[in-house]
Amino acid sequence: MKEIRVVFFRLEGKNIPWAIFRMALDRRIMRRADLDFWKLLGTGTGETFTVRDADPFRWGALMVGESFPSLEHWMHRAKAMKVFRLAPISVHGSWSKKTPFDGVLLPNSMAEVKSWNGRVAAITRARIKWHDNLKFWRAVPPVNESLHASPGLIKAIGIGEAPIGLQGTFSLWESPTAIRDFAYRSPAHKRAIEATKEIGWYSEEMFARFAVLEESGDW
Repeated sequence: MKEIRVVFFRLEGKNIPWAIFRMALDRRIMRRADLDFWKLLGTGTGETFTVRDADPFRWGALMVGESFPSLEHWMHRAKAMKVFRLAPISVHGSWSKKTPFDGVLLPNSMAEVKSWNGRVAAITRARIKWHDNLKFWRAVPPVNESLHASPGLIKAIGIGEAPIGLQGTFSLWESPTAIRDFAYRSPAHKRAIEATKEIGWYSEEMFARFAVLEESGDW
């Protein structure tokens, strides 16, 4: 049965050069693994989605499949590790021209998706058009302030496939209601949605919500 697994590793400063090297080398491991989809991720604060947000102490991976490669080399170096096992509730858009979460279901039935009332993870990601980067960066701070002030938010971090242009957010929420309130009632978020439609600053985007089936470790 297909699963979605997201893992984050927190490292000490002495291991940062090693992590940068491994992010390049581990692409070979991921390509050889029996995965439907994968992304190696850098992280950041998500405050501006520029290079200055980068958090060199935390790195991550998203994997979709029935079996997963060993990441023991990261486990041995990490001073903290957070692991999520997820199932999609709703997905809009695409990631690298793919719909990576198709065929991943909650363990029991689709009816359970509608009634899910546990913790929810959300992933937003976008490929930003280069000529619209400045417009996007100006729009981020109000949305970010609204996000971090939202009731029910447990944690939010920036995620990225590259320092610039391929940006996103991973957030963890107490319930589906909490994230819906932010998405549809936050004035800053609603203005950003309207601006996205008007300006069209993304060449590709995805917004996905997931049921958190299992959560282990710490940040």
